[in-house]
Amino acid sequence: MPFTTVLLGVRTFMILIRDLVQEAFETGYLSIAAEDQLRSLLRSQYSPEDLKAFMELQMAAMNGRVKQESRQLLLHQQESK
Repeated sequence: MPFTTVLLGVRTFMILIRDLVQEAFETGYLSIAAEDQLRSLLRSQYSPEDLKAFMELQMAAMNGRVKQESRQLLLHQQESK
């Protein structure tokens, strides 16, 4: 199971792909930091559940249910030219 370990004081916990996806669905937004974490997690082994969650996130982004910060910044930059 892939994970990113996050240190908070003395406690550590694992971040799974599906956790990042769930957060994106809850907020309707995928931050650049979350995209970077997803890229990192996808470079390692991951569970079928994580792959399914990632594919659902991709569909949601394509359908506009989840906005991507990186795409919004790109669009804003193109509009200001």
